[in-house]
Amino acid sequence: MVTIYDIASKTGYSAPTVSKALNKTGGLSDSTRKKILDAAKELGYRPNITARTLTTKKSFLIGIIYEDADMQRGFDHPLFGKILNKFRDGFELAGYDLIFISHAPIGEKKSYVEHCYHRNVDAVGIINPVSADSEIMELAESDIPCVSTNFIIPGVPTVVTANVDSGYKAASYFIENGHKKIAYIGGTYSQYNMAAIDRLEGLKNAFRDFGLKYDKSYVKFCHKWSRAESHDAMKELLERHDDITAVFVANDNMAVGAMEYVKSIGKRIPEDISFIGFDDEMISEFYSPPLTTFRQDIKTIGELSAEILMNRLVGIPVCECVRVPAEFIERKSVKKL
Repeated sequence: MVTIYDIASKTGYSAPTVSKALNKTGGLSDSTRKKILDAAKELGYRPNITARTLTTKKSFLIGIIYEDADMQRGFDHPLFGKILNKFRDGFELAGYDLIFISHAPIGEKKSYVEHCYHRNVDAVGIINPVSADSEIMELAESDIPCVSTNFIIPGVPTVVTANVDSGYKAASYFIENGHKKIAYIGGTYSQYNMAAIDRLEGLKNAFRDFGLKYDKSYVKFCHKWSRAESHDAMKELLERHDDITAVFVANDNMAVGAMEYVKSIGKRIPEDISFIGFDDEMISEFYSPPLTTFRQDIKTIGELSAEILMNRLVGIPVCECVRVPAEFIERKSVKKL
């Protein structure tokens, strides 16, 4: 069994320094911490959780709360698994295990925070929540350290995609390709949903900078991030405005719904209407035509979320909100006019 003394021998650092690195405590430099963690991984170090629990009074459990925004894909959501994997990697070497905190089964009346206390979790990662409902707010206001991804929850540090920049890029790309009648189909709209608010804000900023007038009647928000709702949203937008030549859609799944409606009425993509999606889901590359979209930096979002939550556990101050740039993926769904 590998011990901290083995790691100390390999790296040349003292056992107390190795212990600080493994427990994410102390004022160690990033390079020192990385060298020790890399050595621990190479040697196959696994902490003795039972001993550490007795010594530290911690459970070494991190709760995970995940809600499916469109209530269809659950754990198969293309972003959830990737974020969770990177989030898990951030805690693995420090000896933490992840457990899911779910809504109470029928007949029980336990809230999220009650489940967390019952399982004695040390902290909670809230991944892509649907809304800041009363249960989420109760958890945020508790003494349990939390971090959220891609959703603003008052009082909880958040790691999000730089959605304003993405919205600006989408609109400016359309405009630079000659489009002026640009529509936007968004997901669930709320004061906490960064994706909905910020992507629209970026679009507005681009309109302003390029001298175009923003008209909210070219915007349609859906109740769910679903293909069916975006299909209907596209129908409504075209009934309002038959001059639309380009559409920015909240995610690729919704973009497919909107494009299917466009095809159903005999219009061509991108010859008649151009599209940009978001998330770079698998379907975007293989759809006809391949969809121009944005790829979120899931690796960085997961890693930063874990780092922030770990820092909260040891009392290190953290940023309220970190925005991570998305990569623009240019394919074949936008026509130059």
